[in-house]
Amino acid sequence: MIGRLGDNQNNAAPVVQLNGFRDYSEGCIYGNPFIDKTKRSMPKFQIDKIAQLTGHNASIFALSPDKEPDHYLSGAGDGWIVRWDLSQPQDGRLVAKVDTQVFSLLYLPEYDKAVVGDMNGGVHWVELQNPDDTKDIAHHKKGVFAIERVGPHVFTAGGQGLLTRWSAAESSSLESLRLSHQSLRSIAHAPGRRELAVGSSDNSIYLVDLDTLGLKHKIEGAHDNSVFSLHYSPDEQHLLSGSRDAHLKAWRLHGETPELVSSQPAHWFTINSIAYHPSGKWFATASRDKTIKIWDAANFKLVKVLETIRDGCHVNSVNRLLWHDYEDYLISASDDRSMIVWSLAEEQAV
Repeated sequence: MIGRLGDNQNNAAPVVQLNGFRDYSEGCIYGNPFIDKTKRSMPKFQIDKIAQLTGHNASIFALSPDKEPDHYLSGAGDGWIVRWDLSQPQDGRLVAKVDTQVFSLLYLPEYDKAVVGDMNGGVHWVELQNPDDTKDIAHHKKGVFAIERVGPHVFTAGGQGLLTRWSAAESSSLESLRLSHQSLRSIAHAPGRRELAVGSSDNSIYLVDLDTLGLKHKIEGAHDNSVFSLHYSPDEQHLLSGSRDAHLKAWRLHGETPELVSSQPAHWFTINSIAYHPSGKWFATASRDKTIKIWDAANFKLVKVLETIRDGCHVNSVNRLLWHDYEDYLISASDDRSMIVWSLAEEQAV
């Protein structure tokens, strides 16, 4: 039986208690060089910190939507997969665990199964109703940094430059494509374009045809360092990329060659994650500099910074974002072993 998070008693109910809100007044602020120039003309936001969730015993790297519309899953360096209810966010339930650090996570609702990528390249197909039936496959080398669902298939990106397509129903690999001799760090999916974008530690972005697995285009030297995060705009007209070089870039996707239309030093350190608001009006970036930044999706301008002291943001690297459909909550996961649930709303002009 899976026990309580942080509790060694095997017969305890697997529930995590919220430790309450925290005021990180001793934390550092990493500002943004553009904030003073932009904040006067940008819309004002009402930011509410709904909850700060604790229970994991290591850095949290992965978030995924869950079966219920008000639930989500988290995965961390402690190997735990935890289910959270956003209508009652103080409680988390440990549903499964693997033997090493969880780097990536994807929930498959029709199978009630979680696909988990670990730091050593393993892919775990976790039966959440019966975790003892988990299928563990040592497939990639080094880490599995990204997992993406595409119809009946699951794609994983690994540390040796392989992009692998799996059967979601059979939990088995179908074919692999070597894109690089360095790690693949991020995946994004554009269903209308029948395309995957894959970011690599060779500083490039690869656009892959979903039907043939052929390489459509390589944006060589897209960044000056590893491409850690990618996200297509909801209308698939642009591809956003974030990197270890701390730059945020926007690529216009017209014709065969993507066109760089925006490039800015968005953070002080690595941009780990990009997430769009469900409306598509804004997007958020998360960084190793401990901040979360909100951007106008129409013009790629900064509209809000969430910082440690002023806003009660994280005290360590922000690793992952999930902008959930439930109440449009933004969920952030961090090296500080916590997650924060944020409510963001644009204030209406009077």
